[in-house]
Amino acid sequence: MTDIESLLAAYDEQMRGAPPHPPAGVRYEQDGPLLRITGQHRGFVSGPPDLTLRGAELDRLIARQRDHFAARGEAVEWKTRAHDRPADLPDRLRAAGFVPEERETVLIGLAGELAAEPVLPAGVTVRQVTARDDLRRIAAMQSAVWGQDWGWLVDDLAGRIAAAPEEVTVLVAEAGGEVVCAAWVVFRPGTAFASLWGGSSLPAWRGRGIYRALVAARARLAAARGVRFLQVDASDDSAPILRRLGFHAVTTTTPYVWSPPAGT
Repeated sequence: MTDIESLLAAYDEQMRGAPPHPPAGVRYEQDGPLLRITGQHRGFVSGPPDLTLRGAELDRLIARQRDHFAARGEAVEWKTRAHDRPADLPDRLRAAGFVPEERETVLIGLAGELAAEPVLPAGVTVRQVTARDDLRRIAAMQSAVWGQDWGWLVDDLAGRIAAAPEEVTVLVAEAGGEVVCAAWVVFRPGTAFASLWGGSSLPAWRGRGIYRALVAARARLAAARGVRFLQVDASDDSAPILRRLGFHAVTTTTPYVWSPPAGT
């Protein structure tokens, strides 16, 4: 039987800090217990399981992050987890103008158990990509899937690849020259983890096993490098698939986002 508490403890210990190699233009800063990241498509804030601050002191810390990004004219995401303390952090974020986005489930699986030969439907192939033209095709596919402009993803992935090509592998699934799904794995040197991102498929190609195939392909890459754990922040659509594959839910995560007022 899997020890969920041990998986969560490993996640808290190894996946809360800053990745070792920031892309060009991205800056990691520490403000008290918080990691603050600037220079991405939107700012990012995350902390340890217990911020150790309470009441008015916590309110001042929250306001400081909001005001920092307000001065930059940028939105910022504060990443919370369900087991974080203090328990009233979400209420205090909302009071400061942060708005919750959709909750996701934090899932962890064992790379060695998940590694398998990808099984793809007829006519679909998978390859690793690094060129900006391919990254633009991925962003266009994501924009079509979500009905939002994902153009920022091109610079995000290109920056990661340029800063530390050994820490990210981007895969595309193609059919007839069209990108039908894309996913990437981000390795975290010095830890037992790699994280899985992407995995969105065009509607016409869902339900054919492409998502599962890209999970297997990335698990193989991770296992070959001695990575023990795979971690995913999964949507309600993806979480059931991943649980059937052998991932275990350890907590949930909700992004709280503050955005500059319109016209500023």
